[in-house]
Amino acid sequence: MTAAMARSPLDFLWFLPSAGDQRYLGSTIGARAATPAYLKQIAVAADQLGFSGALLPTGAHCADAWITAASIAPAPERLRLLVALRPGLTLPAESVRQAVALDRISDGRLLLNVVTGGSTEILEKDGIFLGHRERYEQTAEFLDIFRAIGRGETVTREGKYLSIKRGRLEFPFVQAPHAPIWFGGSSDIAREIAAEHVDVYLAWGEPPAQLKEVIDDVRARAAARGRTIRFGIRLHFIVRETEGEAWDAANDLIRHVTDDDIARFQASFARTESVGQARMRDLHRGSRADLEVSPNLWAGIGLVRTGAGTALVGDPKTIADRLEEYAAIGIDTVIGSGYPHLEEAYRVAELLFPHLNLTHGPKPVEAPTPFPFTTLRQAAS
Repeated sequence: MTAAMARSPLDFLWFLPSAGDQRYLGSTIGARAATPAYLKQIAVAADQLGFSGALLPTGAHCADAWITAASIAPAPERLRLLVALRPGLTLPAESVRQAVALDRISDGRLLLNVVTGGSTEILEKDGIFLGHRERYEQTAEFLDIFRAIGRGETVTREGKYLSIKRGRLEFPFVQAPHAPIWFGGSSDIAREIAAEHVDVYLAWGEPPAQLKEVIDDVRARAAARGRTIRFGIRLHFIVRETEGEAWDAANDLIRHVTDDDIARFQASFARTESVGQARMRDLHRGSRADLEVSPNLWAGIGLVRTGAGTALVGDPKTIADRLEEYAAIGIDTVIGSGYPHLEEAYRVAELLFPHLNLTHGPKPVEAPTPFPFTTLRQAAS
């Protein structure tokens, strides 16, 4: 047994590309539409392969996460659905009712991913006109009301952004006291919200030593409130049988990306107020040079993709060792992805999973009946 397998089980989720899937970044070559059938195919595959859940992203470029999750929920048997909760787009009481409905449809397989948003320019297109700090203050009020209603309380609040009188829930969550709440954010106020309200703090893939500072800080803030929270990481994976094959695949992923593409994407990323996005950008600084920012941690995806911009690249044993380094700083949950997401789910499960100790495992299947070679030979003689 490897050191990684000896540790506490790792919760390993996958990603549903509801904005569309790609074979090459920055190119339409081999692109796939995010049809309901394709997303369901990935979800069922992830369920059977042993992923414990799947993240559904949010934003104007994505299919609505809630409706998509409701359409997918009956297909997998064990897969949990991590669905975006957007403070500012829906009032807390209605959000609780939506969450309860999906929790009941999925028989208690709902996870909630709170997304405040880091770009005023993008959020204005959704009708949200608050500044960065104001958005997080609103998120804190939202979660205070949401969690209280979810616990079964009758809630009255008079807030700066949100107020409610005698709000209550008629139909309880399947999960008690409510579906688990996940949240990510690198700014000071985001860390305060995480410490006060969430169950899992989700970070993007930074070098372990750099990420440890964030985790230690959030853990200390939570402890000061008498709380403990879990920590997760959002990473892409490029795993192949050998190191050379993995790095060839990484370079192949961005082979159609031009320097003009990089400049254009980086200019748009620079307009966001997101501290996390700035930390991603600092890893590669918009350059193809030195993209391996930590052993086997590759920042090439962040050249032309917002959000999580790093991938672990390597052979299965090496990547398992890198995940062990993250586990050593407190990470017990991974949300993985890869391009295209269907094929890479199989690669990660078949190559990497045997080196990990997972909370879930592949769905048990009945062994195929051996082919009756002796009977065949007798029939041919």
